[in-house]
Amino acid sequence: MTESIDLQSILFEFIGGLGIFLLGIKFMGDGLQKFAGDRLRDILDRFTSNPFLGVLAGILVTVLIQSSSGTTVLTVALVNAGFMTFRQAIGVIMGANIGTTITAFIIGLDIGEYALPIIAVGCFMLFFFKSQKINVIGQAIFGFGALFFGLGLMSNGMKPLRSLEAFHDLTVNMSDNPILGVVIGTVFTLIVQSSSATVGILQGLFSEGAITLHAAIPVLFGDNIGTTITAILASIGTSVAARRAAFTHVTFNVIGTVIFMIILGFFVSFVMFLQSTFNLNPEMTIAFAHGSFNIANTIIQFPFIGALAWIVTRIIPGEDVTIEYKPQHLDPIFIEQSPTVALDQAKSEIIRMGEYSVKGLEETSLYVMTQQEKHSEMAMQIEGALNNLDREITNYLVSISSKTLSEADSSKHTALMDSVRDIERIGDHFENIIELMEYKISNKINLTEHAHEDLHEMFDLTISTVNQAVKSLESLDREEALAVIQKEDQIDKMERSFRKKHIIRMNEALCTGSAGIVFVDIISNLERIGDHAVNIAEEVLNGNQ
Repeated sequence: MTESIDLQSILFEFIGGLGIFLLGIKFMGDGLQKFAGDRLRDILDRFTSNPFLGVLAGILVTVLIQSSSGTTVLTVALVNAGFMTFRQAIGVIMGANIGTTITAFIIGLDIGEYALPIIAVGCFMLFFFKSQKINVIGQAIFGFGALFFGLGLMSNGMKPLRSLEAFHDLTVNMSDNPILGVVIGTVFTLIVQSSSATVGILQGLFSEGAITLHAAIPVLFGDNIGTTITAILASIGTSVAARRAAFTHVTFNVIGTVIFMIILGFFVSFVMFLQSTFNLNPEMTIAFAHGSFNIANTIIQFPFIGALAWIVTRIIPGEDVTIEYKPQHLDPIFIEQSPTVALDQAKSEIIRMGEYSVKGLEETSLYVMTQQEKHSEMAMQIEGALNNLDREITNYLVSISSKTLSEADSSKHTALMDSVRDIERIGDHFENIIELMEYKISNKINLTEHAHEDLHEMFDLTISTVNQAVKSLESLDREEALAVIQKEDQIDKMERSFRKKHIIRMNEALCTGSAGIVFVDIISNLERIGDHAVNIAEEVLNGNQ
């Protein structure tokens, strides 16, 4: 009976402590992330021009959000969006592995007895101040205190484990068979979804004398492998480059584990040397082991980033079609030297943006006809690129407007500003169509064969119209621009005709009211896209380009 009560106490304190610990990690990371704002994305976006800077960026962002998985997921998203190349991502992932060790060092600080006052300070800042900045700092402080409070509960729960024979036998087996430790660390981190939590548990076990250093270190290696599952899950359905970035996290940690398992005896001796030399407490000993492993692993593999990329490319083959979000023509030096040339640069970027809008419409059309997710994903990538290019080009044009412009350049500037807005709105409309299709699919709404034929015909005409509008802008061809206006008139007539035909189908009970709403909204969005194409063509006809 006593043993059952003890086991219940162990279980409850451990699970409760783990829950509070995870809550603390989340609150601290979220608070720091909100405090940093969009700077996290900017850090990864701007400071990854070479692998070394990528490592530093990965360390910094992971320290700020307290999650290597979070950094890797963010990196996968940036690769998928075209903000970062696959090779740039490798450096960030290496840095994320180093950055995540900071949590273990924080845990190694002997301030557990101050956990409750720290929580109180965080709560005070959260509930008694209206300032958003103070609130997010309070959230981070609350999370910091909760982290230590949860650790204290887990530590109390794990104390009796030393006397449990089954647990003692397990740690002996782990010492004799280090691979078992790697497997346990991997599986437990897969379940908990936080390497920081499993390392914290390991620190608690080691501080209570429930596990030896020789048994604990392989578990550390397993923790690093287990934490990669989050990025793998985040990469499902993304581009080839994004999936490769996620798999690099796995490959990097597996290779590191294999290397250090081969030299396990030497590494354990090195950690024991650090412990005795710097008089480290048990928690800090595990923190140093964790940090040493990840830093050494990065140093060892850093010169072989090219080889790592080659391996992952072979494991995940396929042609990567990533949409490039960043502008290619907007050099700020021209704004100062020659505003006229800068306007030409802006126009080149707008043409590129227009070509993306055509591609996005084509992918949207394919999604409507086939309902294959890959087409909607590509269209949404393009829509994201259009939004980013809209911001970048608009900012560039605003900078040009501060310079002295001739009357002709001033008119051209106004026309380009209008064209950017029209192209961005085209992206908004095909995004609306994708959302309508997702609504149709999720609600099992069926369109008739005639409706599909009508949509196919209207999509073809709309795509052709937008494509011709972009070409007319590029070549300043008035004939092309006039053809756009004629085609847009056809789109208007087609929209009215198809709307009437669909009402007839509904009256004859050939399709449902829900299907009618989806159909009419899709052709309405296509008609609006035609209007934006005409706006672009009219700028050419007005001679402002």
